[in-house]
Amino acid sequence: MQDLVPLRRALISVSDKTGLEDLGRALAARGVQIVSTGGTGKALRAAGCEVRDVADLTGFPEMMDGRVKTLHPMVHGGLLALRDEGSHVAAMQEHGIAPIDLLVVNLYPFEATVARGAEYDETVENIDIGGPAMIRAGAKNHAHVGVVVDPEDYPHLLAELDAHDGATSYRFRQKLAQTAYGRTAAYDAAVSGWMAGALEDPAPRRRAFAGRLAQTLRYGENPHQRAAFYTDGSDRPGLATARQHQGKELSYNNINDTDAAFELVSEFLPAEGPACAIIKHANPCGAARGATLAEAYARAYDCDRTSAFGGIVALNQRLDAETARAIASIFTEVVIAPGADDAALDVFAARKNLRLLTTKGLANPGAPGLTFRQVGGGFLVQDRDNGQLGAGDLRVVTRRAPSEAELADMLFAWKVAKHVKSNAIVYARGQATVGIGAGQMSRVDSTRIAARKALDMARTLELDAPPTEGSAVASDAFFPFPDGLMAAAEAGATAVIQPGGSKRDEEVIAAADEAGLAMVFTGQRHFRH
Repeated sequence: MQDLVPLRRALISVSDKTGLEDLGRALAARGVQIVSTGGTGKALRAAGCEVRDVADLTGFPEMMDGRVKTLHPMVHGGLLALRDEGSHVAAMQEHGIAPIDLLVVNLYPFEATVARGAEYDETVENIDIGGPAMIRAGAKNHAHVGVVVDPEDYPHLLAELDAHDGATSYRFRQKLAQTAYGRTAAYDAAVSGWMAGALEDPAPRRRAFAGRLAQTLRYGENPHQRAAFYTDGSDRPGLATARQHQGKELSYNNINDTDAAFELVSEFLPAEGPACAIIKHANPCGAARGATLAEAYARAYDCDRTSAFGGIVALNQRLDAETARAIASIFTEVVIAPGADDAALDVFAARKNLRLLTTKGLANPGAPGLTFRQVGGGFLVQDRDNGQLGAGDLRVVTRRAPSEAELADMLFAWKVAKHVKSNAIVYARGQATVGIGAGQMSRVDSTRIAARKALDMARTLELDAPPTEGSAVASDAFFPFPDGLMAAAEAGATAVIQPGGSKRDEEVIAAADEAGLAMVFTGQRHFRH
């Protein structure tokens, strides 16, 4: 097998014209013959490059609105022919097929067409056929052909040609081929996923997901695990689209925890006032509203100051200097917010290891979407938990109805509980969490742990009484027995929000009535595993 393949002939056909003129000039300067199509050829000629039309090569004009232009043996023979196989060489000579040493193709902007909400027929027209066919052909024959599908690889190609006197190495062509197949796989996944959505099919026979490398990580959850971060191409505000202003690269755990924090704080609309969430190991250790962002942070921090050390802070409004100073006063791993004032940036500049991320707005917690998780031999796919509730969705099941303040705390606690690992219990008072129990095998244990956390808070803040007194408590799923409910009552909770649906609901309601609690059913649960 030949390692170095001299580059004499290139076929270029791109939708994304980024860097095209510079690439064309650089190849032309190296004496490379360029073959091209329609708009690409026009752009290259405008850049001063001599270009041969694909139509001249094939003997057929572009037809059917451009649907047919490169699907021809003169093209695919030049891409697929094995230069070291006698029968292939003979066939090329007999039919006048010239070899193509380099293919530069990027595809119709299908993903962008879907993202802007185009109609069905227009979206179908943006499904590329000839491009993927050429990419797959050239990538299969990477022993002889280089295939470039990303403009970011143009400089790497030119550097390779400089390093090998106008040739490409086998290793380089291998890497290009892997990237090329990854691109066609991602493209087909996008088309398949879009069609499943258009058909409103929640469980198509075959399901594919794809991502683009955003960052190679130092390691995964533990140092012996390799890891990387991939983006899915969506424009949902969050980690994938955030700007990092300072600090070292995010780790695997940083990314996971920061995503959890941002998704939680996005439950609270900025127009309804400042809010803050603090996350540790993917679970909230504090969340609160406040009159100012600094107050919201302080109230969230007070819920569990011990766990907040080294945590992730998410804010629902633009970071200001006062809040930045409060956050910077303790060790914090990451702060994420929809923007930051210059004065806040100055405060954080003195904390070199603190990472600051800003986003273009908050995520929409009610937006549709899919999540998936790998299991042995496969993966689970489900709709994103975009359940949203208002006061009108609640059903009062006890003799006593909640007060206005209790109702507000119920809904606040419910939003937080959605983001706490099951079994989840959240006590809230005055629009701030005062005790959180997460990830326990028993709901009553979560209830008691949350109450104990509240006692820790009382000791830390030197309060006269546990902050759970007069609180509302949220349970992410129903209380199967009255014991968990009674543990919450013993902690001082006066109002309860839970899904309901247990076969012992009547027992639980009776226990709530006896304790003088106000309780509402949501009819919706928020398991989070």
